[in-house]
Amino acid sequence: MSNFSKIETSIDGVYVIEPRVFGDDRGYFMETYSESEFAEIGITNKFVQDNQSKSRKGVLRGLHFQSENTQAKLVRVIKGEVFDVAVDLRPGSKTYGKWEGVILSEENKKMFMIPRGFAHGFLVLSDEAEFTYKCDDLYNPKAEGGLAWNDPDVNINWPMKGISEGDLITSEKDGKWPSLKELSKTDLFKNL
Repeated sequence: MSNFSKIETSIDGVYVIEPRVFGDDRGYFMETYSESEFAEIGITNKFVQDNQSKSRKGVLRGLHFQSENTQAKLVRVIKGEVFDVAVDLRPGSKTYGKWEGVILSEENKKMFMIPRGFAHGFLVLSDEAEFTYKCDDLYNPKAEGGLAWNDPDVNINWPMKGISEGDLITSEKDGKWPSLKELSKTDLFKNL
């Protein structure tokens, strides 16, 4: 029996991963990644970099992608709760411009598998959250790109949970990313 189950989403290649959790009165234990067990459920990415961030309620990070050295990501929350989003930027994809989102929390222990060719971001819903993720290529600051988190054509339904839009906390660059229409007029997607 595998320690992981893969749940399909509305977008091909984007999955929710549920780990098997073993708990007793001491707490719990779970595997968070196993190359061989992920291969058994059809995920064969070779992860080369792990990242972790800590953010407070109302922080919105994203939506990020790399136009070169594109990255698949396996993301999860180890403390708190976030709403995690992937937007399909793959040219020619039948779900181009569509998004998929999932609540990730320390309680539900779900993971989100995002393939290459997607913009990715998350909104912190708890007082604070620690977020960790694996990438299958290295970060390349020269290839960094982004998509406006509030693009009306993508129309992400961010669950604000008591956060007003004026209370959102973004970085300066995350507040200035272009829309999908503007991005589609560039050659940034040639490698996605």
